[in-house]
Order: sequence, then C-alpha cells, then structure tokens
Amino acid sequence: MSPTIFRYKEYQFYFFAREETRMHVHVHSPDGEAKFWLEPVIALANSFGLSARQIRTMQKIVEERQDEIKRAWKKFFKS
Repeated sequence: MSPTIFRYKEYQFYFFAREETRMHVHVHSPDGEAKFWLEPVIALANSFGLSARQIRTMQKIVEERQDEIKRAWKKFFKS
C-alpha cells in the first residue's frame, strides 16, 4: 500500500507502507522519482532519472508543504 499524500502538476507525493521508520516522502514524475528525508532537515535521499531542476522543484514543494506531509505521515503511521 502506497498512499498518495497529494499531487502537484505531474508530481505524485506518497509514502511506502512498509519501509524504514525515518520520516521521508517519495515523489514520482513521468521522468523518474526521488526520495526526500524530512528529518532532521529536508534533504534529498536519492533520485533516479530526474534533472537537477526537477529535483530542486520537488524539494521546494516538499519544503513548502512539509507540515502537511508530516501530518499525513503521523496519521498514516500512527506515530
């Protein structure tokens, strides 16, 4: 199960249900995907198939909507 948190343009922001416990979010686009750590600071964990510009755009969205993403994490994982 991979719940979608929200979509922004061509990007899908989501969690994997069975993965590591450190707070993070995955982002999928038609070109590839990325994973961002949310704690202790927002940072790129890894990416595949994306340009530097796409990664910067994704990170900016994660930064702008981090409260929403963290609330969704806590609700989904009940932590």
